[in-house]
Amino acid sequence: MQRYQVREALKRFFEEDIGSGDITTEAVFSDKETAEGVVKAKEAGVFCGAVVFEEGWRMLDEAAHVTAHVNEGERIEEGQTLLTVKGRVQALLSGERVLLNLVQRMCGVAEAVRRTVEALNDPGINVCDTRKTMPGLRLFDKYAVRCGGGVNHRGGLYDAVMIKDNHIAAAGSITGAAAKGKEKAGHMVKMEIETTSLDEVKEAVEAGADVIMFDNCSPEQAAAWASAVPPHIRTEVSGTITRESIGAYRGTGVDVISAGSITHSVQALDLSFYLHNKRKE
Repeated sequence: MQRYQVREALKRFFEEDIGSGDITTEAVFSDKETAEGVVKAKEAGVFCGAVVFEEGWRMLDEAAHVTAHVNEGERIEEGQTLLTVKGRVQALLSGERVLLNLVQRMCGVAEAVRRTVEALNDPGINVCDTRKTMPGLRLFDKYAVRCGGGVNHRGGLYDAVMIKDNHIAAAGSITGAAAKGKEKAGHMVKMEIETTSLDEVKEAVEAGADVIMFDNCSPEQAAAWASAVPPHIRTEVSGTITRESIGAYRGTGVDVISAGSITHSVQALDLSFYLHNKRKE
């Protein structure tokens, strides 16, 4: 996650929340008053998002100093101090809610991924995200997936050819859709093909897929279909995979299991910001 991308996103988020100014904070405190504050965990989980606090508070106060006390992807406990920040009171208070909201979600995603990886308990299979992310937050959701021990699927529609059921239906066949996809995309772009039967898997192999997705298949089907795919082609299981069901795919021999649940329906991790030591310069 590039810092300039974080800043561009935070600019939009601050414009939505702060608008023309934080009238409460600006009325109570002068722009000369400074303070120190801490971010604490109110429950256990996985930490993710120090860069958000760092860039966010520095956007509002160039002199703000943020110190992270835990590493990205590290387990945290209830009551643990995660960060310390020193800066102008106006900046710290005006940015607090936007930054907490975003980091709480990121920690929630990282925690969901960590638990899903642990439930799978198969080091030969990667847990992967999907495009089922909150609009405007994909950058942060996908970074959180990596912090939780997962891997990222394509970033969007722009960076891979992914031939799904509706593409196949409209094109008439896997073979026809794949031929057009390979012709237009160029040699630097990989192609994934979604399949729903062993016959479609075999057709996708012949069509030159780089990755073959087994959609909504049982663990038994996944194992059987994976054995029909040459080693140079990666395999992916997808479709209604949850933390509760993923363990059944342990040992199936697929390369990746993608799960929309790790981003589209997560519970934010509860964090709080406490300000103290206010002083005037």
